[in-house]
Amino acid sequence: MYMLVTGSGGLIGSEVVSYFADRADKIFGIDNNMRADFFGPQGDTRWNTRRLESLYSNLTTFEHDIRDRKTMMDLFKEIPIDVVVHCAAQPSHDLAASRPLDDFDVNAVGTINLLEACRLHRPDAIFVHLSTNKVYGDAPNELPLVELEKRWDYARKEDYHGIREDFRIDDSKHSIFGASKVAADVMVQEYGKYFGMKTVCYRGGCLTGPNHAGVELHGFLNYLVKVNVQGSVYRIFGYKGKQVRDNIHSLDVARAIAAYIRNPRPGEVYNLGGGRDNSCSILESFEMVEGISGKKMNHEYVEANRIGDHICYISDLGKLKSHYPDWDITVGLDQIFQEITETWMAKVKEG
Repeated sequence: MYMLVTGSGGLIGSEVVSYFADRADKIFGIDNNMRADFFGPQGDTRWNTRRLESLYSNLTTFEHDIRDRKTMMDLFKEIPIDVVVHCAAQPSHDLAASRPLDDFDVNAVGTINLLEACRLHRPDAIFVHLSTNKVYGDAPNELPLVELEKRWDYARKEDYHGIREDFRIDDSKHSIFGASKVAADVMVQEYGKYFGMKTVCYRGGCLTGPNHAGVELHGFLNYLVKVNVQGSVYRIFGYKGKQVRDNIHSLDVARAIAAYIRNPRPGEVYNLGGGRDNSCSILESFEMVEGISGKKMNHEYVEANRIGDHICYISDLGKLKSHYPDWDITVGLDQIFQEITETWMAKVKEG
């Protein structure tokens, strides 16, 4: 199997490379470290690219830009590709508002460049797209909620397991980032349904893990732990700090990708998060990281919430589990916190 991974230096891209390193004949990575452009030095992923290249002899990384249509076309013509795992993105809805053209060019135009290059030159290849739960916009906030001591939660029994794939994606406020990801998401579906290509959209919840370059504008859990360990101040944006996210370890994302590769279903969409068992609010997260690091969480409260932010978001994993019964969450929330906290504590100790 010959695999192409975009955003190969990022959290999910690097996990995919590691997971498939001994399962693929050859892996080609694409990563031009644009995360450093978006987020500054703290978003730099070159260290991760170098780490991967030192570990896996069957990995070759190209510093290409997925916005460059000709380069993508030439690449798909020149190298053998059986599977495309598209992880590259501008991932922050805050940053997208200040750079909307860059956001759309990366997320939407970059995706169709890859899809069309794949259709023209590798039409039998499997195309896995890492989408986002932000395609639902803030419509999930319309669900009836109940305020508990440390979190918001769904008020109705029928919403207990979270958001399903048939939840609407229009007539809501998405943020500019969410809108560009909707464009990419729908186009990936269309190449599957219209052209019959083996495409899939995984609409991610909070994708996380120790290799995440978390920053305030993106990477909720990793950034939160980083702030605690470094003794900095974490800013809570609205909703009393009770907003809920479901967290999925990058390993379980890679395993979901592997499940689809084994049995592709053209044009499908799956919500991919940690589910209810891996969900936590900001306030609950403070308690969990404090229990591991032994450090008090310094924080300040900003009354205004982020535009398009979810109050409570949990991914309903029922469809994914029904189509791929061998897949399930294997890394629980406690282990996720333990891994990330220990990683940051080691980094701080090393200086």
